[in-house]
Amino acid sequence: MNGVLAIAAIVMLVLLFLKVPVYISVLGGAMVYFVMNPDVNSIVFAQQAITGTESISLLAIPFFVCAGVMMNYTGVTKRIMDFCEVITGRMYGGLAQVNVLLSTLMGGLSGSNLADAAMEAKMLVPEMVKKGFSLEFSSVVTAVSAMITPLIPPGIAMILYGCIANVSIGDLFLSGLGIGATMCIVMMIVVRFMSKKRGYAPLRTTRVSGKEWGAAIKPAILPLCLPIIIIGGIRIGLFTATEAGAVAIVYAILLGVIYREMRWSDLKQGLKETVCTTSSIMLIVAAACVFSWVLTKERIPQQLTAWIVSTIDNKYLFLLIVNIFLIIVGMFIEGNASMIILVPLLHPIALEYGINEIHFAMTYIFNNAIGAISPPMGTLMFVTCGITGCKTGKFIREAVPFYIMLLGVLLLITYVPWVSTGLLTLFG
Repeated sequence: MNGVLAIAAIVMLVLLFLKVPVYISVLGGAMVYFVMNPDVNSIVFAQQAITGTESISLLAIPFFVCAGVMMNYTGVTKRIMDFCEVITGRMYGGLAQVNVLLSTLMGGLSGSNLADAAMEAKMLVPEMVKKGFSLEFSSVVTAVSAMITPLIPPGIAMILYGCIANVSIGDLFLSGLGIGATMCIVMMIVVRFMSKKRGYAPLRTTRVSGKEWGAAIKPAILPLCLPIIIIGGIRIGLFTATEAGAVAIVYAILLGVIYREMRWSDLKQGLKETVCTTSSIMLIVAAACVFSWVLTKERIPQQLTAWIVSTIDNKYLFLLIVNIFLIIVGMFIEGNASMIILVPLLHPIALEYGINEIHFAMTYIFNNAIGAISPPMGTLMFVTCGITGCKTGKFIREAVPFYIMLLGVLLLITYVPWVSTGLLTLFG
């Protein structure tokens, strides 16, 4: 590897360890490369930062972020939560089960794991503590269940991966339904056993009457139709993933009008939140595109592909090494930044081994999701603990059974490709 590139990479990693904002750290590393290579025109630095964010497909990010924010101002969250309570009311764990199912369903509406974790930390954790759940358990369930959000369409991670690797976003969305459902079911089973062992009682012991079912399902029907509209519209060619984001915004505002819960001030506040969230994502995208250009110029993807393929002759061993590598990376680097840098390196190698591109994409995205709750820099962990007041040390100890669960699900996704591609096979 070029010595200058090595210095640039070290500078970037040191800045990340010092908790300098991710986009500044990545730009800092790239800047070192340009400064130490006077033969490379410095204008390219600015060009790559700008052109890296000009992809039409990336417009889906602000659209879906906006749709998710608007959902929080239309009363949708409360209606979905009431629906979840009816479904899980007789299960051990009560509100903990509601927490998991709510994350799964809201993930199909918001696309942002941090927004999902913040919302549930405010709404559900105080109620869980009142019902006798420990603060640590409540916080862990909230953070881990929010992991499901980037796996369920319209997860922002899937949009980014599709843009970077030129993979169909519609196929990723459909695959994400299977992965998200698998994660939801496994987590509900783990919560059930832990809750029964600790004596966390169900919300109710009596059967749900037909009238109660109707009262819970009717208000939730319209919000739950959104993921179906998004995926169905993309699959039949009615609109692209980017256009689906615009449709989602119109649908969210329409729900606000129907439910009469969105005010003009809510619309303005929602737009402000959208700008802030989108800006933080796109700054990272712009910075990572510059560093990605540097790697491409130095032919690192080609060299790495040739070296790995000649060294490792087994795709299963390759997948195992990738998993270990991505889990370690996820502990220190924000997921979107690592994706823009690493996907151009790893995606071509996976194709060389004959690994299905959707299967590898979902394996990669799931690894990214694990990184969001892994110390020392797990964003979901810190967001949740910051709101609930849970100590991070206690959070990590309480999360051990869930880390084991996540590793089990990761191995399932990695070595049973049908989990990722089954829905594509059925509906492709």
